[in-house]
Amino acid sequence: MPYEIGAYRTEWERYPVLVRQYHPDLNRNITLTQIPPAAEVYLTWQCDAGHVFVATPDEQRHRPGGVRRRSSWCPECLALAAPKRIVNRHLPPDQQAVPDARRAVSRPAVVASAPRTTLAKCAAGEAFHSGRAPRPASAAEGDLRSRLAERLDIDLRAANAVEVRRPFFAHREVWPDIVLAELKVAIEYDTIGKFGLEHVGTREATDRRKDRLLREAGWEVIRVRCGRLQPLGGFDLVAGGVTASLIERILERLREIRGDLIVNAYLR
Repeated sequence: MPYEIGAYRTEWERYPVLVRQYHPDLNRNITLTQIPPAAEVYLTWQCDAGHVFVATPDEQRHRPGGVRRRSSWCPECLALAAPKRIVNRHLPPDQQAVPDARRAVSRPAVVASAPRTTLAKCAAGEAFHSGRAPRPASAAEGDLRSRLAERLDIDLRAANAVEVRRPFFAHREVWPDIVLAELKVAIEYDTIGKFGLEHVGTREATDRRKDRLLREAGWEVIRVRCGRLQPLGGFDLVAGGVTASLIERILERLREIRGDLIVNAYLR
């Protein structure tokens, strides 16, 4: 039985792609806001390409995986984007492997050596510069870093990683968007991205795990959540973009975490 209209509006706002894929006329005129996101009920969806398919809300929320493209939300689009390799069973196995072997010879694997800073062992909770850390994902993230650097007398480019006690995927380090080493606070700038894939579904679970590892190492996390993303922690902020008022709110959060005396000592 569906709930009242609008009962789950807030929960579904963080999944704009799924809101667009869901059509009440394909689901007995039941709106998406009447259905819990974790409901084990089969619904009919239609992607932007026109493919109609059946899946539960939980399946759709966790569908985006490691592939960062719009087709991740539709099983048919995903299958078309990554077709299976056709094997001619009438050819001997050695002849079938020739094309792959040629590609391997023409494109030898290049293994980049990591900087010494990533190879040296650090204590849990220590901030350092890692060659494994990804580059900034957006101009807004760079704008946020620049504005914070104008207010805080902290080198925000000196470190981009924090050593943790347990592995985060393959390494015992995490890479926050902004590292405030002196205050032991990590700042993350979260948006849903171009295709509505970022920080939702399984990637939200990854964010939570990352935050837990940082807190275990003695750090605290402030997540700036944009695009109708809901807060994950007690110090997270909901914002529409990088503004002067957001910087003031972050400074207030820092005072809540580390105290006025310590944070004010780093103000410019």
